Amino acid sequence: MRFTAWLVLFATLLLWSGNWIVARAAREEIGPALATVGRLILVLAILLPFTFRGLTRKLPLLRRRDWTVLAFLGLAGGGPHLALQWLGLHYTTATSGILYLSVTPIFILLLAAPLGERIRLAQWIGVLISFSGVATIATQGNVHRVSFNIGDLMAIASMLMWAGYTVLLRVRRDMLDIAELLTMVCGFGLVYMLPWLAWEITADDMRLTARGALAVLYSGIGSLLLAYAGWSYVVTRLGAARAGATLHLMPAMGVALSALFLGELPSWYHFAGIGLILTGTWVASTR
Repeated sequence: MRFTAWLVLFATLLLWSGNWIVARAAREEIGPALATVGRLILVLAILLPFTFRGLTRKLPLLRRRDWTVLAFLGLAGGGPHLALQWLGLHYTTATSGILYLSVTPIFILLLAAPLGERIRLAQWIGVLISFSGVATIATQGNVHRVSFNIGDLMAIASMLMWAGYTVLLRVRRDMLDIAELLTMVCGFGLVYMLPWLAWEITADDMRLTARGALAVLYSGIGSLLLAYAGWSYVVTRLGAARAGATLHLMPAMGVALSALFLGELPSWYHFAGIGLILTGTWVASTR
């Protein structure tokens, strides 16, 4: 049983890491808004037959606070978060994008402060060390220039939104199960994406090829449905702390996949930046 849990964990992290590679490879095959909307519709089509009855029973019982939290979860973890990630990979490499995943715990720490979590001096030091790592990667080692690539900024914004999603999960008080929650997050995310999709259509930026459709299929079923289910299984079997500690394997997996499938070999500043980010995260999380 323990071996199965670790096997599922490895597969989950690999699916999530692979999403960055697929998005980078298919960036010219499908527009970011269409890719995100297609992914959300696909997930909703799969989930709704199983969650519709439960949602029709539970949604009328939700309070205004519950609806507000769900709406913000859809904004932070549903549509715009995914589209920013896809669009950012038009301008930066998958290697750089996936390395920013390791700064998510720092964003979670900062966003949790308004909820009453006190930030210690050591944690502030960890924040500074981590963001110096971000600057090292984003400026390709020329930190004196402080000139961030727009794709790096989008990837960082995507990670900031995911951190907000994680923090908001802590304040949920509704009675929705995991599948029902994911249905609502995707539903709200779809609503938020409609103006972006309309702009993409009117700007004549709508494009879709067979490779783009396959990328959406992988992104929806692989990195969202299967990975989400796998993560829930792993947390149940191994515990949240042990499972969460393995998230830092994703940058290593992403770098290896980028080199293997995209030919993006990491440079010295990638190693220096991820070293600083991981050091800062360790300093911020160690008592």
